[in-house]
Amino acid sequence: MPPPIAPAHAHTVTLHGDTRVDDYFWLREKGSAEVTAYLEAENAYAEEQMASTAALQKTLYDEILGRIQENDQSAPYRKGEFEYYHRTEEGKQYRTYCRREPGKAETEDVLLDMNALAEGRPFLALGVYEVSPSGRYLAFSLDETGFRDYTLQIKDLQSGELLSERIQKVKSAAWASDDETLFYTVDDETKRPHQVLRHRLGARGADALVYQEDDERFRVAVWRSRSGEYVFRGAFSHTTSEIGFISGSDPTGGWRVVAERRQDHEYDVAHHGGDFLIRTNDRGRNFRIVRAPVDNPGPGSWQELIAHRNGVMLESLDVFEDFYVLLERETGLPYLRVSRFSDGDSHRIAIDEPVYSIHPGTNEEFATAVYRYRYESLTTPDSVFDYDVRSKSRTLVKQIEVLGGYDPSDYESERLWATAQDGTQIPVSVVYKTGTPKDGSAPMLLVGYGSYGYPYPTGFSHSRVSLLDRGFIYAIAHIRGGGELGKPWHDQGRMENKMNSFTDFIVVAEYLLAKRYTTSGRLAIQGGSAGGLLMGAVSNLRPELFGAVVTLVPFVDVLNTMLDDTLPLTVGEYEEWGNPNDPDAYARIKAYCPYTNIGAHPYPTMLVRTSLNDSQVMYWEPAKYVAKLRALKTNDKPLLFKINMDAGHGGASGRYDYLKETALDYAFILTQLQ
Repeated sequence: MPPPIAPAHAHTVTLHGDTRVDDYFWLREKGSAEVTAYLEAENAYAEEQMASTAALQKTLYDEILGRIQENDQSAPYRKGEFEYYHRTEEGKQYRTYCRREPGKAETEDVLLDMNALAEGRPFLALGVYEVSPSGRYLAFSLDETGFRDYTLQIKDLQSGELLSERIQKVKSAAWASDDETLFYTVDDETKRPHQVLRHRLGARGADALVYQEDDERFRVAVWRSRSGEYVFRGAFSHTTSEIGFISGSDPTGGWRVVAERRQDHEYDVAHHGGDFLIRTNDRGRNFRIVRAPVDNPGPGSWQELIAHRNGVMLESLDVFEDFYVLLERETGLPYLRVSRFSDGDSHRIAIDEPVYSIHPGTNEEFATAVYRYRYESLTTPDSVFDYDVRSKSRTLVKQIEVLGGYDPSDYESERLWATAQDGTQIPVSVVYKTGTPKDGSAPMLLVGYGSYGYPYPTGFSHSRVSLLDRGFIYAIAHIRGGGELGKPWHDQGRMENKMNSFTDFIVVAEYLLAKRYTTSGRLAIQGGSAGGLLMGAVSNLRPELFGAVVTLVPFVDVLNTMLDDTLPLTVGEYEEWGNPNDPDAYARIKAYCPYTNIGAHPYPTMLVRTSLNDSQVMYWEPAKYVAKLRALKTNDKPLLFKINMDAGHGGASGRYDYLKETALDYAFILTQLQ
């Protein structure tokens, strides 16, 4: 079967004196017969080309599934009179959410059975999941398409009945103390949460609008303080924040602002007694911690608890009655620092692996001596610990089982550093099976992201073991634009510095090749979303460097998308990429935009996957990208395009369906590398 060839329909755009012809603009017509036919043809071609790997895909799927404990239960967490958890059952795609009296399995009450709710639906995702203060009501929201259109419902947990409320396009929700008032946010036409409304259970008529955000850069959210005494509403752009609050016991009262909005000032707030503790970047990009009285919380009242440090990013703050916990990041690695209010004792929780991930767990109780956190690494499965702040001892509550004889001591991980063109040291995380040769013969999968200040996760994967056991080396390039080394690391890979992300990735690849971890023909790379932008950019810049590319829901039509302010996310994203209506930003984005820069030269073997209902990266971006690649690339290496017609940005929602997508990716990589 020959590959599908999308017809070229010239669409001319002129801006800043620059004229571009977009031959595949017509692929934006979602639902049209021509577009649907093209997408279905691409799926048919991909399936035909991958047919010879069917047995391998099944082997991989069975291997991965064989490592997973299908009948499993999460570590229960305490909230009020109950402990909450979710469980999975063999053969069922989704979680079942439950609660029980502490330690009494026989008292289990099923709150949400996602499997029952998903019957007859190809996709289902849970958004809001908030239990009211007394434990009587559950506010929850569901997306049935993958387009992030969540509908809020309320369940009476005493009677088991659903109330009559059905509220559309809800992104977040928070209960007031009276157990009957619910604050929630709703989306505008660009899927930006822009309003906060107040709803009273059973009330008729329109809900009260309590806040509206008119600046399109900002998204709003609501949440309840861990102490339960306050409800917060926040407005956040990529660079600036503003937080208001109201007493949870006076839901119709007036809202107050902690600190008035100021460009490039970001902060967040937690409640403690008569004070707020505030994480703020007012004196440095890596944040400091201050305390301020609730009655006078503005910057004029701020008293410093933790000073800003150039080499340490304060990533998050958790506050409890007797202590607080900071998630710090230093030299590319995360640490949890516990500080007691009573005596000022402050210490980090000890870590003994070179590459790992540690982050807060579910901590709903304010008055507690125990802090829950999660730990995993490239070799250690996801583990839930309870840390006793008084004794400084920890208890393993649960570790995800890896069936099939997995032994973490059979694998090794490393932290390496590659030197960028400007001398900057780029961290690289690596894992492989003990004994894997480093003579250039091993195949490698190199991944990256490098946007929004997000550190690339260095956690465990049941799936990845199938590659490691086949002799693969797996590496993560922690490039600039991410958050591995704090906010300055993000700053060095966004806006006018975005090209650093791509050149950093190339430098990491060259470093690994020079160190004989692999060779170009055996080097596969993978990235998704903004990581798909990374894949597209480096494939344009250095196509000869890579043997195979897997790109997932890729943000590859950056210039056209950022020029369309009717699309979800676009205006807010101006602070990450720049606004191409400005000539300088236009030139910068045009210089790296993958779709714009596809050239008439050879390209690596490539698999592109997307979802029809993706609202974050519209399906037409990868569709246009593949169509243009087919028209211009000068070699006959495989280019496959797979579209999930019933999912959104994260791919399949069912856990078994998701594993099948992973097996497809791995089968492609395994069969395409030399």
